[in-house]
Amino acid sequence: MFMSDQNGAIGMFRRWAAGSKKAKDLDRLAQISSIKKQYFPVYLFKRDNQGVEQIFIEPAASTTLPGLHSLKVPAGDLKIFDEKFDVGSTEMIKPDIEMLSYLNSLPGKPKEQALVYFPIWNMDYTFEGKKYNAVIDGVSGEVFSGEFPVRSSAPYLLVAIAGFLAFVAEGFLATYNLMIALPLMAFTAIAIFFIALTVARRM
Repeated sequence: MFMSDQNGAIGMFRRWAAGSKKAKDLDRLAQISSIKKQYFPVYLFKRDNQGVEQIFIEPAASTTLPGLHSLKVPAGDLKIFDEKFDVGSTEMIKPDIEMLSYLNSLPGKPKEQALVYFPIWNMDYTFEGKKYNAVIDGVSGEVFSGEFPVRSSAPYLLVAIAGFLAFVAEGFLATYNLMIALPLMAFTAIAIFFIALTVARRM
């Protein structure tokens, strides 16, 4: 069952896009070109591995969507899929991978296995002219993306190099005149801090 509507899913994406590793203003400037409400088929395997129960999730349909190996099926929250189950306008993705193709590669002994239709939001968006894709877990709200716009590290690297060179020069100066070098080092440390802060706010 979906735990949020389309607006909620977009809000989850925007919060994810505001993360520190994402490109600046990705949360504001990402243009959502499509968002699809889907039930994606996965195989749920419960295995007994030396007395420890392990759960594995594998896609039951061919896909390049990210994160489908990391979905977490909530215990006790499964509903039987039959002719009485109302999917509404949600797109149903048909399985095209046999369960047998996974069985021999899984560790331990089989306890239970089932075909599960998992609720996802499949989103396409563009940023600075490039297309990206993200999958939003319809239960937990977790966002998965194989590729996303990242924040540039070049300005931080330049600040680090400038600070290093300044301290090397001041260290060399300290061998001749410590009284002059110490205030310069203090000034450099403060300057580097404020420059780095400015870069972090603008980039």
